[in-house]
Amino acid sequence: MIPGVAKEIAMTFMDMAPYMLLGLTFAGILHVFIDKDFIARHLGGNTASSVVKAALFGVPLPLCSCGVLPVALSLRKGRASDGATVSFLISTPQTGVDSIVATWGLLGPVFALFRPVAALVMGIAGGLAVIPFSRAPHPAHASESRHFSCTLCFERSPHSHSLRYKSKRVFTYAFADFLDDISVQLAIGIIISGVIAYFVPNGFFEKTIGNELMSMLLMMVVSVPMYICATASIPIAVALMLKGLSPGAAFVFLAVGSATNISFMLVIADVMGKKILAVYLSVLTVLSVVMGFVLNGLFRLVGTQSFTGKIIQDFSGHATAWTISLSCVFLALMLVSLGRLLFAKVREITAEKRKGAHAGPVTRIVSIEGMSCNNCARSVLDSLNKVRGVVDVSVSVKDSAATITGDADIGEITAAIEDAGFTVK
Repeated sequence: MIPGVAKEIAMTFMDMAPYMLLGLTFAGILHVFIDKDFIARHLGGNTASSVVKAALFGVPLPLCSCGVLPVALSLRKGRASDGATVSFLISTPQTGVDSIVATWGLLGPVFALFRPVAALVMGIAGGLAVIPFSRAPHPAHASESRHFSCTLCFERSPHSHSLRYKSKRVFTYAFADFLDDISVQLAIGIIISGVIAYFVPNGFFEKTIGNELMSMLLMMVVSVPMYICATASIPIAVALMLKGLSPGAAFVFLAVGSATNISFMLVIADVMGKKILAVYLSVLTVLSVVMGFVLNGLFRLVGTQSFTGKIIQDFSGHATAWTISLSCVFLALMLVSLGRLLFAKVREITAEKRKGAHAGPVTRIVSIEGMSCNNCARSVLDSLNKVRGVVDVSVSVKDSAATITGDADIGEITAAIEDAGFTVK
């Protein structure tokens, strides 16, 4: 049994590794060369134009629901309208250049092209639906009119970086910062896909849930409260489709799961209001089912071979030397990422114990709203380390707080956290 599951896991990993390497590289390029200030300038005004621009900006960005929230709140603080913010929140986590590449590799071009188009349509529809319930953006205060912190080094003063520095940052972001955010979820997703492939019989979903709508609703109920990464969950979608789940139901799983989770929804309700959250969820769930039926219709027109043939080919177990080499490279990167996360966790626990055992300088605990991933914590940590008077700082995603030691001014601490894209409670 164990060798069989391990074989399925290994096959899934080898099929995905080349596309993940390519997708992560594209993600790093977008992160380094897209200016957040440029995006913010185009999202002001409670108009259809700002909504459409927000969706267009959001589709290619490599951000899951954990990463999109602080970015969206930063844009809103920079005077983006509620409609544009919701459009960005719906379209961005569903897809990105990394997930498009991975989807193309594992599910074929039809599914890969459909995901960004559907995310664009759903984002625009959600943003437009929010406009009647939203207020026009307030004029920027002095603290809001300043530039965002540099996303490469978190320095607040205006400056520029050399091409060499940017090129280096592409790879450090792609294979360190961004990979750290998805490596745990990706590893879990690949393991789950192997377990499903081995234990669930072929045609299971066709035999037990023959109704398309019921299968989509089931995927919706499963995915709404969970954190599902648009890229890391592709192996699970592949395994479910191999067992008879329709492409439309798999799309609902990927779309709704990546654009919602419990903490995500609580922050939206607190910052933007319960009415806007209700509109957000209504548009997302209804349109995901509609798009699911559209995708099923497309596959009926082009034939199911468009995706089953691709999956069968990829999961045939015939690995080339090139595939094996790339898989080894990506495996090494994954192991380094997981080790880095484990080391950071151990260091955090050790620091907490040390602080509890010894009295030290004045320490503040600042509650922070919007953090939900390691990259969020890293952004806050780097920004706070720039503040004069900060001697030591640790950031906990679990506690939604930063522990700051030193005599730094609380106003500067608050400004640094806001510059990183988050809100002090």
